[in-house]
Amino acid sequence: MYVCVCHGVTEDDVRDHVTAGACSAKDVRAACGMRPGCGSCVNRICALIKEQRPEVASAA
Repeated sequence: MYVCVCHGVTEDDVRDHVTAGACSAKDVRAACGMRPGCGSCVNRICALIKEQRPEVASAA
């Protein structure tokens, strides 16, 4: 499923970057080459990070 329609980023893309070490939405956006857009993806990115890395207190 798409997390970011603006940039075509999927949940699998986010999970791959979190596995590679991303621990914030900012890290994921940078790894995916996402520039600021509408911002509706941030909450879902944070939720995916917390699913994989519950030790991350703040994923924003």
